[in-house]
Amino acid sequence: MGMASASASASLSFSSSLLPSPLPHPHDTKTKKHRAQVPNFNLIHCSVTSTNKHTSFSSESAVAAKKRLWKEGEYPGVSETLIPGYRSKRTPIKNVKKKLERKAKAKAWVNTVAETFSDHVLKKQWFQALQVFEMLKEQPFYQPKEGTYMKLLVLLGKSGQPELARKVFNEMVEEGIEPTPELYTALLAAYCRNSLIDEAFATLNQMKTLPNCQPDVYTYSTLIKACVDAMRFELIETLYQDMDERSVTPNTVTQNIVLGGYGKAGMFDQMERVLSGMLETATCKPDVWTMNTILSVFANKGQVDMMERWYEKFRNFGIDPETRTFNILIGAYGKKRMYDKMSSVMEYMRKLQFPWTSSTYNNVIEVFSDMGDAKHMEYTLEQMRAEGMKADTKTFCCLINGYANAGLFHKVISSVRLASKLQIAENVSFYNAVISACIKADDLMEMERVYKRMKEKHCRPDSETFSIMTEAYAKEGMNDKVYALEQEKLQMLSEASGHRQQNI
Repeated sequence: MGMASASASASLSFSSSLLPSPLPHPHDTKTKKHRAQVPNFNLIHCSVTSTNKHTSFSSESAVAAKKRLWKEGEYPGVSETLIPGYRSKRTPIKNVKKKLERKAKAKAWVNTVAETFSDHVLKKQWFQALQVFEMLKEQPFYQPKEGTYMKLLVLLGKSGQPELARKVFNEMVEEGIEPTPELYTALLAAYCRNSLIDEAFATLNQMKTLPNCQPDVYTYSTLIKACVDAMRFELIETLYQDMDERSVTPNTVTQNIVLGGYGKAGMFDQMERVLSGMLETATCKPDVWTMNTILSVFANKGQVDMMERWYEKFRNFGIDPETRTFNILIGAYGKKRMYDKMSSVMEYMRKLQFPWTSSTYNNVIEVFSDMGDAKHMEYTLEQMRAEGMKADTKTFCCLINGYANAGLFHKVISSVRLASKLQIAENVSFYNAVISACIKADDLMEMERVYKRMKEKHCRPDSETFSIMTEAYAKEGMNDKVYALEQEKLQMLSEASGHRQQNI
């Protein structure tokens, strides 16, 4: 009953009207209490029409024979076919046509495979992308390309496959492609994304020994971010000293990463020290990303007052907000259920002609998801589709969590099926959402099936996966299952450590 009343009191109203809907009037005594909690969002539906223009060509002009005008002293050429006894050595036209058709088919096949590979990369389907790539390498016309390997390295790094990224990198070198700083940085980023800091430092040291692969500011920034995420702040000063010795100047991106790290760790004095240094220097002035970084720190901590205070500071610095800035504010207000402010920001975006993005809608859907308000969650999704925006993995995670919170487990199943049909990337966050839904439904057998499918799909479980499953087993007194899961986690860490030592 509490959940139902909460969802009733915090519903978001959408309208397809082109005119903005006013916020609750302070003198409206009848609806003041109700509307104070009901945000009102307006969607502006835009239709884009396109016209197709066709150009017609005259078939007669295309085939018309040109009359040759001979100058004085010139003679027309003699056709070899008119010479008695001459036997043409030219290939018959039908054979030429067959060769051209074979070449066209081969070219079309190559284009199809390349498009399939790019499609898998775009959808973050690393296993399928590797399969297509291996098939492509077996063809006689295959030529190794740096860009293809770059795509694979980035994809594998983002998909939690650093060992495979190293394997692909080694194969690339064996095929004769000269490594570049960008390729090494992609490999280093694969280690960093998976918290393999030792391997990342080993890659950095390897780059230093190669004249044509010296680390640049992007290499150092990537490694600094890994140290920040791991709370290894002592390594940041070491990297800064290394950059100084090699005449690599930190840029605004580097400083923003450090700012965010200090903020997440609650080291606000250090954060303000870095920001003050940025204001004093001419090489890395604060930008809108700096603004977004600090606002995100306080938004994630639920410190709305500090977030608003820093927003005003950055506005006084002369930094203008962007769409992502407003999305941060919307998410923060939504989590604190400050729906009036959430509505005001969204209307302000419309007023300034800032587009509502997928992140904007995901923030709204997440609000209803946490409340278990399936009705308004679905309505927001419909409006999102009406504006031509596609749902992503974050959208489906929110839907699955929302239906589970509302006790609508049949809709959890339909959402999982729809995600598969739409080929939504099923990453670790997606599987964690489904596993959590199974636990809320008290269906541990289905939870185990989902976990098994997760591993079959080569999706590596993370600490959250083990945490929520261990808690579910412990709650039911299944100590043997808890022990087995802990052993599996240790084995996974041991295997990862073995791969790291081999690569080093």
